[in-house]
Amino acid sequence: MSNYGFKLEEYENRLEKAQALMHFYQIDIFLITTEQFMRYFTGFSTQFWQSPTRPWYLIIPLKGSPKAVIPEIGFSAMQKTWIKEIYTWPSPRSEDEGVSLISKVIKEIPSKFNNIGAELGKEMSLRMPLTDFFLLQSTLSRKIIDASSILWELRLIKSNAEIEKIKHICKIASNSFGNLPSLIKEGDTERDIAKKMKIDLMFRGAENIPYLPVASGEGGVSQIICEPTNRVLKSGDILFVDTGSTYDGYFCDFDRNYSIGKASKTVNDVYEILWIATQDTIEIAKPGLPLSNLWELMVDKLNKYLPNNFSKGRFGHGFGLQLTEPPSITFNNMMKLQPNMVLTIEPSVEFMPGKILVHEENIVIKENGVELLTTRAPYKITEIN
Repeated sequence: MSNYGFKLEEYENRLEKAQALMHFYQIDIFLITTEQFMRYFTGFSTQFWQSPTRPWYLIIPLKGSPKAVIPEIGFSAMQKTWIKEIYTWPSPRSEDEGVSLISKVIKEIPSKFNNIGAELGKEMSLRMPLTDFFLLQSTLSRKIIDASSILWELRLIKSNAEIEKIKHICKIASNSFGNLPSLIKEGDTERDIAKKMKIDLMFRGAENIPYLPVASGEGGVSQIICEPTNRVLKSGDILFVDTGSTYDGYFCDFDRNYSIGKASKTVNDVYEILWIATQDTIEIAKPGLPLSNLWELMVDKLNKYLPNNFSKGRFGHGFGLQLTEPPSITFNNMMKLQPNMVLTIEPSVEFMPGKILVHEENIVIKENGVELLTTRAPYKITEIN
């Protein structure tokens, strides 16, 4: 797969949907400051987001085309996108980091509802100094309100073109996970394994590996989110590897478990329970089913065998341009599944004090059920001798 970016029609469709929602929720302007939403609406991609010095802005009006308000260093790069209206200022400029310019651009846009929607709510953040945000507020007569739920609504349902990119990175990571046991040697540390996995992922076509926790422990792992350490693997260990690798900006997010040497009966039993809970959830998922039903099924499967020993947190989530996105699969999320939702199915158990096992697969909801995006984990835990 080598088709980077999207056709113009994709961005036009996103803008059309955004403006329809803006009209419905009575918003004149979306004020965008974050990397992923900037990329979603414009296709603009740069590693320069790693520098916190300069803020970047995108103005989406109720009518008309988006307007980029950006540091002048990004002008030529933004010109390569479909955005035609580009306003710049010489940055860094601490006395006025684009605030007066963005205020001017906003004031030139007609007001119908007197509301500006911004990234103020859950699972979002403003990528601009709060002092500048308050200053911008003071220059405007319109209210700046939270538009997070509306913005997430736009990204909740993926286009077919987005799904193809996600499917591609899921295939790359699945193949890499399948190859990992052949790369592991006696004396390897967690860091060694992470390095080998990263090299293999890149060789197979992944572009970035922003997320790759590797954890190991005798008979199970105690955590699943931290960076690898210099711990040397030994017989009887469980090895946990998770990856959020990307292709053209889009993530996969799933894990695999391995046993170093023969796995104990307890580990085999718990692994099998998690596999069944994952499989049964994949099989029942379909449009119209509440997310809470998926959670309840996983809990029922785990609780049947392991009373009072399961996590009551979320058992999966959305993903796409970010490693985790709404929705969350929780006990009280009544949102109904819709076609082209992309989700992780992620049951987990702490089967002994300080010992965790987690399964995770990636799926997309289709008209009549589910398409598995990842290569299914084996029914029995893979033993590396």
